[in-house]
Amino acid sequence: MAGLSSQYRICSRCVMDSSDPNISFDERGVCNHCQKYDEILATLVYRGAEAEARLDVILDEIKKNGSSSRYDCIIGLSGGVDSTYVAYKVKQLGLRPLAVHLDNGWNSEAAVHNIESVIRTLDIDLHTEVLDWEEFRHLQIAFLRASTPDSEIPTDHAIMATLYKIAIKHRVNYIISGSNYVTELMVPSAWSNGHSDWKYIWSINREFGTRRLKTYPHYTYWKLKIEYAYLRGIRDIQILNYIDYDKHLAIEEMEKRIGWRNYGGKHYESIYTRFYQGYLLPIKFGYDKRRSHLSCLINSGHLTRDQALAELQRPPLDEEQAKEDCAFVQKKLGLSEEEFQTILHTPPRRFQDYPSYDKSQREDLLWRLALKAMMTARSIGRATGLLAT
Repeated sequence: MAGLSSQYRICSRCVMDSSDPNISFDERGVCNHCQKYDEILATLVYRGAEAEARLDVILDEIKKNGSSSRYDCIIGLSGGVDSTYVAYKVKQLGLRPLAVHLDNGWNSEAAVHNIESVIRTLDIDLHTEVLDWEEFRHLQIAFLRASTPDSEIPTDHAIMATLYKIAIKHRVNYIISGSNYVTELMVPSAWSNGHSDWKYIWSINREFGTRRLKTYPHYTYWKLKIEYAYLRGIRDIQILNYIDYDKHLAIEEMEKRIGWRNYGGKHYESIYTRFYQGYLLPIKFGYDKRRSHLSCLINSGHLTRDQALAELQRPPLDEEQAKEDCAFVQKKLGLSEEEFQTILHTPPRRFQDYPSYDKSQREDLLWRLALKAMMTARSIGRATGLLAT
């Protein structure tokens, strides 16, 4: 496979290009993201009878495990396409979900409308977790000052931490998410990294923040891998990988049956996400996240390459909306014009420039050794009758 060229290149199959500093191409001009997509699709995404059989096994397990509880699964609900469709499907499949929404202060009117429509139409209970705005505001500012290309990490991490917290509270072992390979696989690590990395988040706040994180929902590497997954047996089910998920058809169905309201770009149900993906990433970092989203749709057969290229001819955010969002974000975060301009013009940095679990290969080794020791001890305990089977 050829290495990254210093000249501009675009994939011959999708629309990923050399704005990803780690992109590479084979002799046909096909990028590494498309090759990875093919590998994942062949091994982890199921279709037809196999998908139905695997999904039936999962559904039976969830229903049996949660038969004595009020809820048998937890779902995240943002008002966006994926999470709304998950809510629609799990009810259709006969599950009893508790929807969890993280209110980080940035919901658009469309998001609020969609959440209310889902809860009312599908008759689903909702738990809303409201973040301490002052604490969260300062954390978002810290990430902007850190100048790495994903200031959405504070929200994404808090969402997962909250889902685990609510799952534990209600003794539910299954979190059903809208994450999926078909529409979300092709995001370069250089554009987005560290979502589950509390050490990274803590390090950014320590260096650039002005407040201690006393109430911010979070989890450590050890909690995620050992307590949540191993000891408590909580599973994250990506249910959209087991159905033929066509985003455009899903939108049509939700508009018709739920009264779902379209808000434009991917994850633009959040005003901050719209500002960050539509304005800050392209202006400061030269990244247009639509490339990864559109490339997924090309590879899944839901969009042609020509259609994607035509979409990219339009700006990710129109000029008036960009001005409005910049002014709103600046005011809501309490940034002066000078501070905002400093953030815009500070040279970009990378995830790898800061302390993280990802950098600590030794910690990963220690976790593997600890997990192996725990599994061995548990096996011995069961064999000797000291532990229940």
